[in-house]
Amino acid sequence: MTATILIVDDDPVQRRLLTAAVERFGYRPVVAENGEEALTLLGGADGDNFAVVILDLIMPGLGGMAVLAKLRELERGTPVIVQTAQGGIDTVVGAMRSGAVDFVVKPVSPERLQVSIENALKLGALEGEIARMKRAVTGTLTFRDIITRSDAMERVIRLGQRAAASQIPILIEGESGVGKELIARAIQGGSDRRSKPFVTVNCGAIPDNLVESILFGHEKGAFTGAADRHIGKFREAHGGTLFLDEVGELPADVQVKLLRALQDGEIDPVGARRPVRVDFRLISATNRNLIELVKAGKFREDLYYRLNVFPIRVPPLRERREDIPELVRHFTARFAAEEKKTFIRGVSAPALQLLSRYDWPGNIRQLENAVFRAVVLTDDAVLTPEEFPQVTALLEGAPPPVRDTQPLALPVEPVEIAYGSHPANAAGNVAAVDQDGDIRPLVEVEAAMIRLALERYDGRMTMVARKLGIGRSTLYRKLKELGISDTVPGIAAE
Repeated sequence: MTATILIVDDDPVQRRLLTAAVERFGYRPVVAENGEEALTLLGGADGDNFAVVILDLIMPGLGGMAVLAKLRELERGTPVIVQTAQGGIDTVVGAMRSGAVDFVVKPVSPERLQVSIENALKLGALEGEIARMKRAVTGTLTFRDIITRSDAMERVIRLGQRAAASQIPILIEGESGVGKELIARAIQGGSDRRSKPFVTVNCGAIPDNLVESILFGHEKGAFTGAADRHIGKFREAHGGTLFLDEVGELPADVQVKLLRALQDGEIDPVGARRPVRVDFRLISATNRNLIELVKAGKFREDLYYRLNVFPIRVPPLRERREDIPELVRHFTARFAAEEKKTFIRGVSAPALQLLSRYDWPGNIRQLENAVFRAVVLTDDAVLTPEEFPQVTALLEGAPPPVRDTQPLALPVEPVEIAYGSHPANAAGNVAAVDQDGDIRPLVEVEAAMIRLALERYDGRMTMVARKLGIGRSTLYRKLKELGISDTVPGIAAE
């Protein structure tokens, strides 16, 4: 789903021009004829759906400056681009102090407007990520912080909001990487336990002999090596929420103690003389079918029914593809800031279409890593399909291309063919040693590999870059650095 841009202008000609420009840029425009209508839209239930506001400052009735002040009262963090025919310095300073992120003077050129929108989208994503991180740390993350546009996730959110209003045990089911912990944190943030401890335990990552001690705690001297008293995760979560991820991995003896903690609100620390009462909200998560584990005798049936009082299934990313563009834009803005690549403005429409076609078996975690890799490797302002060669290869049914950072599998014996001083054998492999038996410098091997690819694919740069596993911008840079661009015919034809 494309980003939605709210256009606020009392001039019908300006509204038509801005609407046409926004549509041409690939975004969805929504129009408001005055400030009052804009505030109604922004303050409504769908107000969070607007990614950017283009706001005229001079309007009859409620003007642009008044709208900015009202938005601050509503605590809407939507980036606002203001525009006016009067571009005095005092006006600019006043608008920016009131919360605008950019200022354009009518008539604005399409190129200037597009850059302003792209910068505002990136800034909005960064500010949203910072705010989410702060709320996650303080335990006040809510369902409004979840990036989604899909009906399937809206159902999850509705269930989570109902669950947050009670103390009922919750079981979150879903594949690895779908965001089960994020849902758990949002439930905590929407409950009366917000701002209280949120303690996470990955049950599958703890050795069996340490699970009981880590969860329930132990007294000093309770066993060999217990030099100090440890209160355990249950008591760390006292007053707040305990999130047990991969709960199906718990050993049988720990399952018994967990059942008692749920039934009686008491735990038995290892080596303690008496039980300890704890006040906690339990949210469990699993990527396995617990009922199958019950049938196989690996999970207690009575514990299963205690945990499965309020199940919530988080769908995999392939069942909510409309979320992919929003997530990609979010990750791109975040990693561009983290990697100090401020020249990256966004993601191209073909790249979003490519990523939306892939099934993402690793779900959001895999998508996040793919975008991270693309941001790190790119030298361009916009991510294109060429920054995602693995995804392209997987969709085409071919093995992923070899990355340009991986060592090349090269033959030992060089065989001179029609490449002059750039030896390769008849199969097209580049020689690793020269005629004297010495290892060739890496720069020579790299140049020979690129020349071979250029001849093999007739100078088609897109194909050459894809087969070498690098981006086109990287390929052009290497051609210039290695002095190849002036010596190989056919490059300039593309």
